[in-house]
Amino acid sequence: MNKEVILEPNERLDDLLTHQLHIIQSREVFSFSMDAVLLARFAAVPPRGKILDLCTGNGVIPLLLTTRTKAQIDAVEIQPRLADMARRSVKANGLEDRIHIYEGDLRDFYKQSGHGNYDTITVNPPYMPAGTGDQNENEHFAAARHERNGTLDDIVAACARLVRTGGRVAMVHRPNRLVEILETFRKWKLEPKRIRFVHPHAGAEANMVLIEAARDGKPDVKLLPPMIVYNEQRQYNEELMRIYYGDQAPEAGTRDSDK
Repeated sequence: MNKEVILEPNERLDDLLTHQLHIIQSREVFSFSMDAVLLARFAAVPPRGKILDLCTGNGVIPLLLTTRTKAQIDAVEIQPRLADMARRSVKANGLEDRIHIYEGDLRDFYKQSGHGNYDTITVNPPYMPAGTGDQNENEHFAAARHERNGTLDDIVAACARLVRTGGRVAMVHRPNRLVEILETFRKWKLEPKRIRFVHPHAGAEANMVLIEAARDGKPDVKLLPPMIVYNEQRQYNEELMRIYYGDQAPEAGTRDSDK
């Protein structure tokens, strides 16, 4: 890790638990959670080429993707504070030659990048439509949770413009919007290829869904085995331990409320 880490007031430097990566976070803005970590592991990434992460927040997905590929990774974030945190995290890890953070609106990013220039796109979008849920929360939290800066249709349309024919788009979202997501993907010629549900524990309803689609692909979807997060002892299951810790996974899992 680069020794030059600049932290603003109320910021901290967290360990990403893999490949000696660290990330700048703050309680004043939305911190990354398990959904981002699972998406970074789920997405099919090319060994080289170009990857784009939309709704990047503080840049956790691009950082994690550097452990899986040598591809160039671009990332887009509309909130200036989060984009700045992401840039400083990239610098702190010495990854400026691998990751480029753009501050801007994903709906317009194709004007800057061009059409169809990415092999893979990842996106962890706001889960709730605008006007729902708590309307009095912190503006940073509200923008991360609610579709204030683009609807689901806007986000999927942006992915369709930016990914190449045959390229992949991977998204994490809530299962209660799955039908809407699949319909929107197909509207924009993104054919669903892999779907995996994530359950907090055996016997519980899924609370996340991971979806991957191919640009202009043929209909052929695979429903992958469900992912169960916690075992009966309320510890991470073995698969989650590998995702978080890799080869350094301890024998017994723990709950990590900050992830």
